Amino acid sequence: MAEIVGGGRPVNDAERRVIAFLRDNAPADWLLLHNVEVPRGDDVYEVDLIVLTRHALVVVDVKGTRGRIEVSGSRWFPPRREAFGSPVTKLRGTAKALKGLLVSRATQLERVYVDSLVVLTSPDARLVDPAGRDAVNVTDLSGLIATLGDVSRVRRGCSPDVRPYLSAVLDALNQTVRRSTTPPRFGNWEVEEQLGGDARVTEYRAFNATLPGSETVLLRVYQADPLADQASRAAERQRIANAYQTLARIPPHPCVVRSRDFFAIDDESRFVLVLDDVHGQALHLRLGSGERLGVIQDMLRGLAHAHAHGVIHRALTPASVLVTDDGHAVLTGFDYAKPGPRDYTVVHELHNVLDAHYVAPECQERPDRMTAAADVYAAGVIAYQLLTGALPTSADAYGRADVPEVVRRMIDLVPAKRPTAEESLAALEGSARGGGSRFKWLFRRLTNG
Repeated sequence: MAEIVGGGRPVNDAERRVIAFLRDNAPADWLLLHNVEVPRGDDVYEVDLIVLTRHALVVVDVKGTRGRIEVSGSRWFPPRREAFGSPVTKLRGTAKALKGLLVSRATQLERVYVDSLVVLTSPDARLVDPAGRDAVNVTDLSGLIATLGDVSRVRRGCSPDVRPYLSAVLDALNQTVRRSTTPPRFGNWEVEEQLGGDARVTEYRAFNATLPGSETVLLRVYQADPLADQASRAAERQRIANAYQTLARIPPHPCVVRSRDFFAIDDESRFVLVLDDVHGQALHLRLGSGERLGVIQDMLRGLAHAHAHGVIHRALTPASVLVTDDGHAVLTGFDYAKPGPRDYTVVHELHNVLDAHYVAPECQERPDRMTAAADVYAAGVIAYQLLTGALPTSADAYGRADVPEVVRRMIDLVPAKRPTAEESLAALEGSARGGGSRFKWLFRRLTNG
């Protein structure tokens, strides 16, 4: 049995399961420290578990996510919920920060390898990582002890035996980490699960602490610099608030994600955006599922509604469209949207998030030229992909008979020749109602796959 040397209160059953599993099954000389906080400057990293093995100090993040999880770039795409930032990326940063803190306490701890590991606890969880960047730092409960005990993970230059440094490590941890006494809470929202994130934003699933058992919401917690000068802080606040201000301009619509609240924490070191927790799967995962007409129409309904209220999405991809179990589609991902005229811009950040496959030709080198027509182009590429299973990457794409003429117009290279989102929707709805045999054939293809 491993020894638990301290910690705070586990947040959920998944964390309890992992802690109990290691306590009961890990080697007796392993040490466990759970539910602690690692400070880094004015910020704090929440850590589910720290395991001190014979060869490494391992920072562990526990995920109860179910089903098939696909990794694409820096995002994880789980079933029945919105994609979130890779927890592996976040955890690697936490491990690096912890290593720096340890070395600052005792320079000989430079020889101690600090590893990071995400544990998937659901029996049906399966990570699909074609690029292999995240998989090396992910395991399930059955493989947890073997992975933690794998000395081959120790990087060159670090010691394969940490036992000579044991006292120094424990002393440094005692001076560095602090016990987390309660689950993280932001305003009235108590965290149920940390989903992922990066250095800029962390995503959580949470519930209203004043109404236990209430529906969950999605929290996006943005980091800010409270020590910056007033002008810089104001600019940062406006940038972070962009999604909330954008969604606030859009009246509620079933095909657009709804924002609940936006507020600052403490000294404005963090800002919290509260969104509906849409229980859907990112369209990125459903491109070959046969759900076509309804999804395309819902996407266009949401886009037309946003455009009608002066909002340009600017970062529309299959990852920003969620599809529920009943085939209903919802637009999300408004962090970089433009809510009409304003005296500041986030356009300079677009190059970090745009997927070139969905960027209109006139905007490839100039994201600041994004217009409603550019949104329509992105929607057209997504529609084309749903219909054909491929991207429109050649001139032949504009002449395919199995693609509706309105979709071909949506991806026209000339912005002025593209229909609006509303016109595109009307044309597709007209096709579905059409009386001609060609339209009936097309309707059957769209709905039946």
